[in-house]
Amino acid sequence: MMGSSVTLACWLLVVASLGQKHLVTGGCSGKCCRGRDLSCSTIDWRMNRVYGTCYCDEGCIKTKDCCFDYFTECPAQDCAVSSWSFWSGCTKPCEPSVRVRFRQIEQQPSHSGEPCPSLKESAGCREYRDHQGSLCGRNSGTALISSLEFGKGRPKHDSYGNPLDPGFCIEFKLESRTPYCTVENRPHTLWMRYISEGFKVCVACEPPALRNNSGSCQGDGQESDKEAVLHWQAVGNPRCSGTWKKVQKTQQCTCPPQHSFVFI
Repeated sequence: MMGSSVTLACWLLVVASLGQKHLVTGGCSGKCCRGRDLSCSTIDWRMNRVYGTCYCDEGCIKTKDCCFDYFTECPAQDCAVSSWSFWSGCTKPCEPSVRVRFRQIEQQPSHSGEPCPSLKESAGCREYRDHQGSLCGRNSGTALISSLEFGKGRPKHDSYGNPLDPGFCIEFKLESRTPYCTVENRPHTLWMRYISEGFKVCVACEPPALRNNSGSCQGDGQESDKEAVLHWQAVGNPRCSGTWKKVQKTQQCTCPPQHSFVFI
């Protein structure tokens, strides 16, 4: 009888020690892994309350075989990015092109955290000086237009602090436009979807598009009568273009923001 009691006690100690080993070495403590890693495993309770092999890698969420403490031991970390850099200059001087800005990844996402957003943005633009600093030649050809947002960053004073000419606004009635204005879906071309035939649009003529020596912007149609069909092109999407007729010249634009643009 005494021998049986000793044997039972020994077995209880073995079971107890095995249980302690599970408590100490089980779970995801110190075992968080990226991607799908079959070696990143242990023996413990799964989140579905089944005891056995469980995993501590990022792929266990999809395969539903994570250890019970995966989310507490391996918390998700979202991607973190820096602020946007300053806008670059236009890629080509004296003609419609694009400018870009960038931001950097400061923290990579982990454990199914939110992925990183776009690290690059582009916007249509045009510069009026070449690489040597000389003014570009302009004529009264096709009007080049951009989003009203583009004009908000323009200077209001010259390098000496003197206020620049505030410019004026031209109201047009849209006669036609190409279908590419609505099918483009890049962030810097979304404003073009508001260019619709038959609508009245307002286009601001302001520095630096405003030519101080003539008081006009390229393609503004000031010298044309109201029946003249004029041409315009959206900067940032060369396939978005069309025609319009001048309605009137005003000091301030009165169109809603989505139908207001700027000459460039």
